[in-house]
Amino acid sequence: MGSEETTAALLNATFVRPASFYISGFSNMPHVKYYFVFLCFVYVFTVLGNGLLLSVICLVKSLHTPRYMIVFNLAATDLCGSTALIPKLLHMFLWDRRLVSYEACLSDMFFIIFFLGVQSWTLLAMAYDRLVAICFPLRYHRVVTLPSIGAVLLSVWAFFLSMVALTTGAIDRLSFCGSVVVKSFFCDHAPVYKLACNDKSINAVMAYVGFALVLLVPPILIVITYVWISVALSRIASAEERLKALKTCTSHLITLSQQLISAKCCYQTNKVFQETRG
Repeated sequence: MGSEETTAALLNATFVRPASFYISGFSNMPHVKYYFVFLCFVYVFTVLGNGLLLSVICLVKSLHTPRYMIVFNLAATDLCGSTALIPKLLHMFLWDRRLVSYEACLSDMFFIIFFLGVQSWTLLAMAYDRLVAICFPLRYHRVVTLPSIGAVLLSVWAFFLSMVALTTGAIDRLSFCGSVVVKSFFCDHAPVYKLACNDKSINAVMAYVGFALVLLVPPILIVITYVWISVALSRIASAEERLKALKTCTSHLITLSQQLISAKCCYQTNKVFQETRG
């Protein structure tokens, strides 16, 4: 057996688990403190806004409907996802505590990806609700019921709980014998598994599947849903009735726009980070 084959065999046989990872995000970024101030305001408004919304839906019995069950789920996942990410982000970079223990890194990864996935499919559930309401109004109260929406949302939670647990758990089979510097602003899945020095093909496949299920499939289905809704609205003769039906989609479109803006901000932040690293 050659030296290269021996080294490969040893790497596959011996798993090196680091004590911690170093999160290098926002390093050398200009005016980064202004971004942290912005994040503080975003988090405060997220907590207050979602907290108020959750309280109102719980207290007002007339809002105990399938549509507001979806809104409640969206507000809850937004609140939990923001809480999983932003306070940790501020703690790490404002106090320069960028070393994150191995277990804490996997925990952060799990909760951030999990709530992002549930949130993404909850937006799709809202689009489905509007599709049935506008395109099949006579069937709406038979199809969109509290038990059916509850079952859909529960299935989404169960599916992503299983998928993200498998994705995060697969990190445990990797050996980190080189750098432990995570080139991101949190313990993101791809930057972490790419640091491994043994076979990571399974992790790469799971990363692509996760990306498709969280960030690709729901937006495509939402676009198809609204194309269908637009076709249905174009067949309504009265402009007043068309406007009335369209207004029922306003809250979902506003929420969807907010999520797209948040995603774009994250993308731009990561882009700036990569440029400064380059």
